[in-house]
Amino acid sequence: MKLSPLLRGIGGLLVFVLAWEFLIQSGMIRFQYLPPPSAIAIAFNELIATPTMYAEMIHTIGAALGSWVIAAMIGIVLGAALGLSKSLRAYTMTSIEVLRPLPPVALIPVALLMFGFSLKTELFVIAIPAIWSILVGTMGGVLSTSTRLREVARSLKLHRSEILFKILIPAAAPSVLVGCRLSMSLSLVLAIVVEMIGNPEGLGYAVVREAQALNPNLMFAYIILIGLLGVLFNHFLVVASKILLPGEFRRPNSLMGR
Repeated sequence: MKLSPLLRGIGGLLVFVLAWEFLIQSGMIRFQYLPPPSAIAIAFNELIATPTMYAEMIHTIGAALGSWVIAAMIGIVLGAALGLSKSLRAYTMTSIEVLRPLPPVALIPVALLMFGFSLKTELFVIAIPAIWSILVGTMGGVLSTSTRLREVARSLKLHRSEILFKILIPAAAPSVLVGCRLSMSLSLVLAIVVEMIGNPEGLGYAVVREAQALNPNLMFAYIILIGLLGVLFNHFLVVASKILLPGEFRRPNSLMGR
């Protein structure tokens, strides 16, 4: 019987967890602060009954999603403008290529000086790196739009804004959504990093707090919770993409369903 990819993935994860439990319980691996999965599961069960955890989770989700929305709005607008204007690309692409490789962590001291320990620091540090994948995806999608579609738009004497919103953006939508998907995953990762280093709030700070308190069971429980949030974020965008672009997911080589 052929198993689905989901069941095969769960099976591989289960084998890993069982091997981890066996190696710890048998004493073959001995690290003072590496608990077995059974102890982590007990801590996770206690964690989900704690009201503080939900406040921390809401903070992290709010920072990640808020930054992603800001990045999406800026990235789509700038990407569309760059795709439409050759002269704008000529004057800005060098600056973009210089800024894109900038490590997001390097922005934390700048944000702290500007905003202090606050949600604004998180939004600033997360949104700027999250813009690039959306911007490049939008620009690439607009540039790769069929010239035949552009010719049809000109023959119909459509206004520039009509060409953008009725032809170019819909045609570029698959590339835009791929960029948004990458950006959403990055936003969650950066939210955790900023909370660990720059803003003592949310799930990222909770991981550091439990590590400093020498409580590895709860530390790993928080890490698992962050991983589940990442899966949830990705699933949300895949479902949204299927609703917005149902035909794209029927293509065998589509990047959207991967």
